[in-house]
Amino acid sequence: MKLLSVNLGHPSPVPYTSQPDGVTGIDKRPADGPVRVAAPGPKGIGGSGLTGDAVCDTRHHGGDDQAVYAYAREDLDEWERTLGRSLANGCFGENLTTDGLDVSGALIGERWRIGSGVVLEVTSGRIPCKTFQGHLGESGWVRRFTQKGATGAYLRVIEPGEIQAGDPVEIVHRPDHGVTAAMQFRAVTTERELLPRLLAAGEALHAETLAKAREYVARHGA
Repeated sequence: MKLLSVNLGHPSPVPYTSQPDGVTGIDKRPADGPVRVAAPGPKGIGGSGLTGDAVCDTRHHGGDDQAVYAYAREDLDEWERTLGRSLANGCFGENLTTDGLDVSGALIGERWRIGSGVVLEVTSGRIPCKTFQGHLGESGWVRRFTQKGATGAYLRVIEPGEIQAGDPVEIVHRPDHGVTAAMQFRAVTTERELLPRLLAAGEALHAETLAKAREYVARHGA
C-alpha cells in the first residue's frame, strides 16, 4: 500500500460553485516534493491539513475532521471505465491518491501511518456537491456518485509531518466495530436507518455525523 500522489489545489474562479467569492480549490494536481501535513483547526476556521492546498468554502469543507481527503486509484480506474474518459490523480479533489488500499471500506477510527511518521485517522466518507459535479462536467454526477458509494475517506491528523508520492501506507490500528466510511456515507445520505449503528464508532466519527446519529436515536430509538 502506498501513495501514488499528494495533490494540492489553488483558488480558481469558476461558474459552478456556491462559495460566496466564486472560487474553489477542487482542481488538485500532484505535488513535486514533500508536503507538510498538520491539523488545520476547527471547521469554519481551519482549511486543509496540507500546506499549500486551498480550501475555499470553509462552510462545508476543511477543518480538523476533514483535514485530508483520500481516494483509491482503483476506484478512479473503475470510474474511467464507466465514464469512458481519463481521470488523473487528484481530479476528484482528493489530497491523497492511494494504491492497494480499500479507502471506502476503511473503518471509522482506522489509523494509517504514511511514510516515517505521519498518522491519519478515518472520520467519514465524502458527500458529493454541486462544485464536484461542475468540476467533472458529468450530468447527474451527484446522484451517480451517491449510488455507487465509492466515497473515499476524510481523515484527521493524529501525528503531523511530511509526506510525498511513493510513501508506504501502513494500517496501524483497526477498530472492531465494523463501521466503514462507506456505511457512514450511506447513513447520512440514502439510508438514515443506519445512523444508530454508527454510534459504535464513538468519538472517532466526524463530529457532525456523531451529532446526527445521537439526534436520530433520541427521536426514533436505536
